[in-house]
Amino acid sequence: MIQSMTDRLLRWALTAGHLALRADWFVRRPRTHGAHALALTPDREVILVKLRYASGWRLPGGGRDAAEPAEEAVLRELREEIGMTAHGKVTLAIELDETADFKRDLASLLVVEDVEYVPHRFSWEIERVIEAPLDSLPSDLSPRARRWIAAIEDKL
Repeated sequence: MIQSMTDRLLRWALTAGHLALRADWFVRRPRTHGAHALALTPDREVILVKLRYASGWRLPGGGRDAAEPAEEAVLRELREEIGMTAHGKVTLAIELDETADFKRDLASLLVVEDVEYVPHRFSWEIERVIEAPLDSLPSDLSPRARRWIAAIEDKL
């Protein structure tokens, strides 16, 4: 009960902060660099995360310094977000240059196979982690994640 109320309060506060930062009148961020993973379990299910401050299921990943290699960044993000303990082959799927929210994002989408993980008990950023078959993704998958998965389906 207390954990549930704490989670709801935390989600509300983080969502409000995220929305305030997205507002064009508040801040306009320069181009950022990101690395995101289509992380596949040994059973070929995709690992998705639900962020506390944004709606919909998303692919794990995040920002990186322009000098940080995309592969290193995506593996770091998988360890941080889902508690990845092991992985197989890592392949660059596509490079994306798009405007999303309040920033222009240059993102790398990598396929990481045979991901094994132990989800963290609590995270300030990640509310939940799930696995889903590629042919039966959640209806509330974020539009960005849906676009990215559709863009590389033929490579899977």
